[in-house]
Amino acid sequence: MRTALLATAGVSMLAGLYAALLLVVDREPTAAQRLPDVHGILMVLGFLGTLVALERSVALRQRWAYAAPLALGLGGLALVVPIPLMVGRLLLILGCALAMAVLVHLWRRQEDDPTATQILGAAMALGAAILWTRLDVVDLLPWLVGYIALTIAAERVELARLTMPPHAGRLLLAIGAAVLMTAALTLLWPSVGTRAFGLLTLGLVAWLARSDVARRTIRSTGLPRFSAAALLCGYVWLAVAGVVWVVGGMPRALAAYDTVVHATFLGFAMSMVMAHAPVIFPSVLRRPLPYRSAMWIPLVLLQIGLIVRIGLGDGLGLEGPWQIGAVLNVVALLAFAGTAAWSARSGQRARSAGGRS
Repeated sequence: MRTALLATAGVSMLAGLYAALLLVVDREPTAAQRLPDVHGILMVLGFLGTLVALERSVALRQRWAYAAPLALGLGGLALVVPIPLMVGRLLLILGCALAMAVLVHLWRRQEDDPTATQILGAAMALGAAILWTRLDVVDLLPWLVGYIALTIAAERVELARLTMPPHAGRLLLAIGAAVLMTAALTLLWPSVGTRAFGLLTLGLVAWLARSDVARRTIRSTGLPRFSAAALLCGYVWLAVAGVVWVVGGMPRALAAYDTVVHATFLGFAMSMVMAHAPVIFPSVLRRPLPYRSAMWIPLVLLQIGLIVRIGLGDGLGLEGPWQIGAVLNVVALLAFAGTAAWSARSGQRARSAGGRS
């Protein structure tokens, strides 16, 4: 079941990457082109949302919990196939609600602050899914960014509990509540709400970067160094998005929108996925995912692609570098998926050989 659920996330990712290539050809597609229009939601809720929900469902160890990643995965698929768009929207709403219920059950076990923060993040995902039935994606950005930022920040505090300050969880929960409130404020008072949201984002990044063990493990070798590099790169890109929020408010201009979206969901979120994959994927799939030095290739490609895309493309308004950077981003994600699959397969073979000897 877990492999099948992961496969639905993979389909959403592939469809999202195909949509990204369509946008390389035409950055402003017509209304008739559905896939590019749902590209952002597909990658955030259909792909990342399914991954997050699957990991939390595994942690809960109750069969009903798998309904959350199932609904999110099917919601992503429904956005791709030629059926009414509302079907996909409703499935995503259901999946987000179920994912939130899973987190509430996890919180009841130990009542810890990182899980409570993840509940706030899930509430933002649910809010985004509901608001998407009435609003454009650009108006949902604070909700989607908040969902990803709070979810990953809570994961970092949970994994690095021993090296974080004593009250890190409580502080994160307070920041999370403020992030949720400012996201709501962006709907009522966009110019003030978005800048407040940006300031909170920058504050969250500064606190995480200062407290995270990655600042020390970057000097080590192997997996610790790789994970630290990915984490620190992710923090830098989320800070870039925060600066755009603070300086420009709601990013309605094409370059600002592209910067916020891809600095957050590629630069921050995917760098974090790469950092945590060798640790979290084995617990989800019950298969080893050994660290390989080849994992540096997609990580470096992702960073180069974003620098070219955002720095030269969006920053200087150069179409050629923007297209090159976008293609490099697609290649980086495909390379990461391929590297992870190869590592998992070779790790499984090594474990099987060891069991027979």
